[in-house]
Amino acid sequence: MLQESIAVKDVSPFHISTPSELLETPKEYQDLVKRQLTAHAEGELSGADDYVKLFYFLTNDPYEKAVCCELAKDELDHYQRAADILLDIGIDTSFMLSQNLNDRAFYATEAVKSCRNWAERALISTLVEDAVIDVLEEMAQSSYRPIADMCPHVLKDEKLHVGHGFRITRSMCKTKNGFKQIQEALIRMWPVTLDTFGRSDSPRSELYVKYGLRQKSYSVARNEFAEKARRKLEALGLHVPDDTANRKFL
Repeated sequence: MLQESIAVKDVSPFHISTPSELLETPKEYQDLVKRQLTAHAEGELSGADDYVKLFYFLTNDPYEKAVCCELAKDELDHYQRAADILLDIGIDTSFMLSQNLNDRAFYATEAVKSCRNWAERALISTLVEDAVIDVLEEMAQSSYRPIADMCPHVLKDEKLHVGHGFRITRSMCKTKNGFKQIQEALIRMWPVTLDTFGRSDSPRSELYVKYGLRQKSYSVARNEFAEKARRKLEALGLHVPDDTANRKFL
């Protein structure tokens, strides 16, 4: 059995392949695995709701409505993959299926829940889902093998979602009115996106790294994402807000 007192340098390299092996790890590690997966499952389910309960009604384009349905299906599949892993370790998340967006404990992004227009919809995919990709790429190297095995399929889908959102964003930026809408939406969505990475002072940030469930602290991951995303947006001529403006989780 792995001991609770194992030093940080000795913990991060270990690899856990099965639910039975998970039971032999420190309780702290088990709790982190459960929290990370539960948050991920809820986020994917909420993403499905975004597409069919919010985004779907923001357009009259039948093609875009169909895309919303297709991407919602992807998000439901992602939820199910995480839910299956959780069920294997004794956690039933089926109650989430009957919850509304506002009922979900891990889903605190008000600006996403209240997406107001197509420009915001475009940036939620372009930015927020892209931030999720960065998190998933870390999870794909997880010390808990079922999480790592789940991620490649999910990443493939999410990259398509981000690509579609960016195409909408780029297309809107080609017209004066569309550019204005995207710029206004960016003021609201930039801090929301950066907050996706969590509080920099969260004690779990370092613990996830310690146990090999993530490779970077929240602050490092956020700063790297911000630098990458800023270049992408500025290439479209957009003005990106300061990284500290209107933030909830510094």
